[in-house]
Amino acid sequence: MDHEGDFGDDRMGNVPQDVKGFNPGLIVLLLVGGLVLAFLIGNYFLYMYAQKTLPAKKKKPVSKKKMKKERLKQGVSAPGE
Repeated sequence: MDHEGDFGDDRMGNVPQDVKGFNPGLIVLLLVGGLVLAFLIGNYFLYMYAQKTLPAKKKKPVSKKKMKKERLKQGVSAPGE
């Protein structure tokens, strides 16, 4: 009877010490965190590459008609009137 009791205690006592696994939540957290980090780093390098290679965006020239409207809104008379 003592032998069975000892066997049960040894078996139950050794199982948690022998089996050391990773926490599944930790694995998921590291995986998701790594993917987000890789995405952000990739976006940064893509942004830097685009800044170097793409031409600067040109502004549209403001038409004389729009300039005249803006001056009238501000209360300044347009030249020639």
